[in-house]
Amino acid sequence: VCILNQSNTDAKFRSVFKEFPYFNYVQSKALDDVLYTGKNVVACAPTGSGKTVLFELAIIRLLMETTEPWRNVKAVYMAPIKALCSQRFEDWKKKFEPLGLSCKELTGDTEIDDFFEIQDAHIIMTTPEKWDSMTRKWRDNCLLQLVRLFLIDEVHVVKDTTRGATLEVVVSRMKAVHAFRAAENPQEDVSMRFVAVSATIPNIKDIADWLCDNRGPATCLEMDESHRPVKLRKVVLGFPCSSNQTEFKFDLSLNYKMANIIQTYSDQKPTLVFCSTRKGVQQSAAVLAKDARFIMRIEHKQRLMKYANSLLDSKLRDLVTFGVGFHHAGVDVSDRKVIEEAFTMGDLPVLFTTSTLAMGVNLPAHLVVIKSTMHYIGGACKEYSDADMLQMIGRAGRPQFDTSATAVIMTKTHTKDKYMQFMNGAEIIESSLHTHLVEHLNAEIVLHTISDVNMALDWIRSTFLYIRALKNPKHYGFSTDLDRCGIEAKLQELCLKNLNSLASIGLVSMDEDVNIKATEAGRLMARYCVAFDTMKQFSKVTGTETLPELVGIHWLFTQIELMLRVNEKRTLNTLNKDKNRITIRYPMEGKIKNNEMKVNCLIQAQFGSIPIQEFGLTQDTGRIFRNGVRISRCLAEFLNQRSKTGFSALLNSLILAKCFSAKLWENSPYVSKQLEKIGLTLSAAMVNAGLTTFSKIEKTNARELELIVNRHPPFGNQIREAIINLPKYEVCLEQLPRYNVATAEIVVTVNVKNHEQLLSKRTAPDHHYVTMIIGDCDNNVVFLQKLTDLMLLKSGSWSKKIEVAKASKGEEINVNLVSSEYDSSQSDPGKRQCNHLCKNKDQCGHDCCEFFFVLKLSIAQLTL
Repeated sequence: VCILNQSNTDAKFRSVFKEFPYFNYVQSKALDDVLYTGKNVVACAPTGSGKTVLFELAIIRLLMETTEPWRNVKAVYMAPIKALCSQRFEDWKKKFEPLGLSCKELTGDTEIDDFFEIQDAHIIMTTPEKWDSMTRKWRDNCLLQLVRLFLIDEVHVVKDTTRGATLEVVVSRMKAVHAFRAAENPQEDVSMRFVAVSATIPNIKDIADWLCDNRGPATCLEMDESHRPVKLRKVVLGFPCSSNQTEFKFDLSLNYKMANIIQTYSDQKPTLVFCSTRKGVQQSAAVLAKDARFIMRIEHKQRLMKYANSLLDSKLRDLVTFGVGFHHAGVDVSDRKVIEEAFTMGDLPVLFTTSTLAMGVNLPAHLVVIKSTMHYIGGACKEYSDADMLQMIGRAGRPQFDTSATAVIMTKTHTKDKYMQFMNGAEIIESSLHTHLVEHLNAEIVLHTISDVNMALDWIRSTFLYIRALKNPKHYGFSTDLDRCGIEAKLQELCLKNLNSLASIGLVSMDEDVNIKATEAGRLMARYCVAFDTMKQFSKVTGTETLPELVGIHWLFTQIELMLRVNEKRTLNTLNKDKNRITIRYPMEGKIKNNEMKVNCLIQAQFGSIPIQEFGLTQDTGRIFRNGVRISRCLAEFLNQRSKTGFSALLNSLILAKCFSAKLWENSPYVSKQLEKIGLTLSAAMVNAGLTTFSKIEKTNARELELIVNRHPPFGNQIREAIINLPKYEVCLEQLPRYNVATAEIVVTVNVKNHEQLLSKRTAPDHHYVTMIIGDCDNNVVFLQKLTDLMLLKSGSWSKKIEVAKASKGEEINVNLVSSEYDSSQSDPGKRQCNHLCKNKDQCGHDCCEFFFVLKLSIAQLTL
């Protein structure tokens, strides 16, 4: 064991390890390779053996090699789930910021090309999905090329069927970044180091081969279970399940085995039981409370009564008095905190929860039980991913209290051997890239990593898929008697099949020599990280779609995995149809019975500002909208570049993208909800007072506004000021006196009416823009132009001469100015078509002259 204070580490870095005086065996064994060499390293050690210290040593090595100030030092820490990134961020912020390093967590669904977020960060915590979206523009970005150290946590997740492919592609891309940088700067030392850690797996050397550099494979450090600080006993129990027994019934049957398992393995110490659903959590807890009686002293019972009395949920309150609790995302936040405290203090003997707790909250236990290896996701019953399983098992063992711990997996008899192998780290890690190849091939084509089939094979050679396909071709559908050349030919064939799929819907173009180029649609797919199946849905849009048709189309559902829970159906059906309450704008036929209908219902409820009381549905709505903003923007850009004959669908896609940004329908009376500090309650108060447009609110006295929303001064002034500082647009059309049977010339002008005001202060963000879109009676797009606020503010106006061809179905043209962010209801949204002409727009009170974020203005009967 290495004593830290006697190491040669620079004294100023010792504060990073002040929490413990010694390195354990795993850390001591890795010290020389990680701290005193620059080699790539893969360390394989059991969960809970202190592998994080290896990353910290690698960061210190990088600092020791670099002179202060560390301006160009960048390290990336990548973990498969956001919760791990958040834990690392909180920990490293405390440890490294005193040394002058800034940390940045980059896991959310922020604007895809917002590179400024990492500009000043030295250590970036991210997920494979987020780093994938960031690195899809790496050739254009020098920041990315400053990354000197790439830290990969839980690298064995490369085998995960859902997210493994993204992890694999991102690591291969970082290798390409390094190779590109080295080729560009042969004289400079531009090395990039990989340090990866993994749970115990038998083929760790394959990972080391994958993370090779010009010196050969990465250094491989293997430590077995004997070096785990808290020894973990692993138990897999198989239970019979008949062929006609449903997953639900099997899961239910396990509830009655729980008391015996806890009695056998818990040693009367805290037990954490993971269940597959929220309902299952509560059912299991209720069964155990009836079946088991925990022997507790009077003081212990009194402490539990104190916890119970502070709980809001009556069912939870009753269970806690018996020493049993439950915890999931549907439980009130205050109740969750009480339960977490009771369990952490050791007062609550048993806690039932869902797998999400293993991701976000660090609640270790002496005994962890995984009740069933199946869970419901995306409306289907699937096995837990390896990442989920390892996170749950990782909660076994409380280093400050225990020297040993137990993890029990309850599964079906026929899958017992599989989980025995998994628990013992005997399961070979394979790649899953071949099942997700199409999206990743497209991204590399956009990056110019691939421009012909031979280059596609070169790229494949840099992946973990290539290493494993050579060793286990059968797993990838190849014949076992193929040599290296034969397997490479099969991989090339696989690439070609996926390239043809991309070409079939115009995402790439290929010539006779199989040279490959990305199309604009392919670039959109890569930039917005949109799934291939979603792009297929986009390609089916005819061009005549209305707004409700776009909301109901399946373009969103292919990308979001949600689950329709039984206990949600009543709430969703009430949102869809109810004579006594406000319901969604476009109700669906029949009952809500699938995931697609659920998503549609939640989108419309959010757009309509209908409150949703259930916490789980609120969480799902958040996920839908994080994805919806991105995908709806991609749809609008896709339709814009695809054709000029689908004006209706393009206009409605722009409106839909804006609805997702604003979280409102395009003519919603709840416009005030878009202002800072105003949520649904205050916005509803304004609607009740008749304040349904920005202009009406602006004209209302500040003190009156405060009375309406029940707030103290200067709240009313702040509301009015926010609205005054939003841009007010005016659109003018003038037909030039040049007459022709087939065409006419018009001049369209957009003025910013409060130009001077906005030069000093603006409410809208810098990236705000409006889209000018003009269509004719034949559903053709006559003109489209994106106008940014920053561009308009330079002169206060924009003008363009446009030639308009006469349409066969009429002479009317439809002129629209659509905001990228804001909705502004008109007082009578039904009367959009307007023949009203006015000489003084400033003084006119007619609806069509209110150009405050006018959503749609139709200039009718222009003579052609």
